[in-house]
Amino acid sequence: MSEDTVRTAFPELDTIEDDDLRARVVDAWTTAIAENEIDDLTTIPWLPPTQRELGLRNEFLVDHVRDVTACAVALAETLLERRALPLSLDTVIAGALVHDVSKLAEFNGMDETAVYGLLGHPYYGVHVVTRADLPIELAHIVLAHTSRTAVEPATIEAELVRRADEVAAAAIRSRATDDLRTV
Repeated sequence: MSEDTVRTAFPELDTIEDDDLRARVVDAWTTAIAENEIDDLTTIPWLPPTQRELGLRNEFLVDHVRDVTACAVALAETLLERRALPLSLDTVIAGALVHDVSKLAEFNGMDETAVYGLLGHPYYGVHVVTRADLPIELAHIVLAHTSRTAVEPATIEAELVRRADEVAAAAIRSRATDDLRTV
């Protein structure tokens, strides 16, 4: 799968101002796609175990990553406007875009792989981000975006991506219930 496929799937890449950072995010995705023999990025499910449990078959990873990116950017822009925080919007966008790259290795269609079962989410993603020579701040975002690790967000950028991911996942779960406390 080509760089054009990744750029088409994630038009938010164009909002990353740093050309090198943008290219490395694309590289992370194209590497994960090649290593996991993905034929169509747009058909990768969001989170198969949860989708099965909730009967939500038509939720896809690309849509989720784009939702997380949009939510994280909205939060970051609000804080930049209201608090003048020293945060990097490029780091927020890039981090949101790669936060779930490990799911390409964690699932084969709707089935869990050994990566999911033995390593869990998001360790393969840290590997991919590191191999793409992305900054350590992005590896931290990948590692800290989920409660499946003991790593808590240490930067505002990581916190924004984690919260955006939680809200985007809640939006998906809300399709199955009127009370998010039940799922």
